[in-house]
Amino acid sequence: MHKTIDFPNLGIHLDNVGKAFSVFGFDIAFYGMIIGVGILAGILIAMLQAKRTKQNPETYVDLAIYGVIFGIIGARIYYVIFSWDMYKNDLLSIFNIRQGGLAIYGGVIGAVITVFVFARKRNLAPGRLLDTACLGLVLGQAIGRWGNFFNREAFGEYTNGLFAMRIPIDAVRSSDVTQQMRDHLEMIDGVGYIQVHPTFLYESVWCLLVLALLLFYHRRQMFKGEIFLVYLAGYGFGRFWIEGLRTDQLLLPGIGWPVSRVLAFLLTAGSVVLIVKVRKTMLRRRTMHRHRKRVQEEAQPASEE
Repeated sequence: MHKTIDFPNLGIHLDNVGKAFSVFGFDIAFYGMIIGVGILAGILIAMLQAKRTKQNPETYVDLAIYGVIFGIIGARIYYVIFSWDMYKNDLLSIFNIRQGGLAIYGGVIGAVITVFVFARKRNLAPGRLLDTACLGLVLGQAIGRWGNFFNREAFGEYTNGLFAMRIPIDAVRSSDVTQQMRDHLEMIDGVGYIQVHPTFLYESVWCLLVLALLLFYHRRQMFKGEIFLVYLAGYGFGRFWIEGLRTDQLLLPGIGWPVSRVLAFLLTAGSVVLIVKVRKTMLRRRTMHRHRKRVQEEAQPASEE
């Protein structure tokens, strides 16, 4: 397998990008290491946000332990369900995640369920936990996407745009290579290269923008859980577009629609509707409360006379 990765229109050439490195004869996958860095960074920013909002930062260390475990389980289950043909004849391969095979939306579902169970056990507000934890979640996603870079996966269709990524065709799964890529196959020194959208890069940058939005929106928050809903809407909006570029989409059985695009659309639309509805209700209640208070204040002198 050839190990070069190029961004030709940016003038970037990486000559030897492996999928793992060896320590005392034991191979450590970059994918797993980057996921680990993303988890640690996510925990750190959640703890910092907890401290800033006068919560106990240690709560998020405890939550992370369970959230990471069940998030990974959820991510793997989601991926396996919608890639069943890859695993049905080798069930033990379901437990081999060193080569990838984790779906972010599955991880989010697993983590959210964990938050609600954790909140119930600790008698805490789940909305507040979600508002804080989602900062760590989106930062972890931004970092974790670079694991796909080393694995040469989660890329998009052929492109010759500014950020086009050129990789050897023998370094990727044949199922991810489209006819359009083959039509533009480039031979260099006897090696075939495809040129694709680096959708992992797009999503990583998008997640950082969503993180900035969440930090900015914090002061405008009106109810618990609102920041998390903004995360679902913001991430889903970008994911809907980015998922449309990818060639390794997980499809809904019988329908053939990309499951992550469908879910991204539903979560984005549902979150926006819920945010608008709850904010309108709260503003209406505040207006009515101020009106009652003003009427009471105006009537007070008359009652005293």
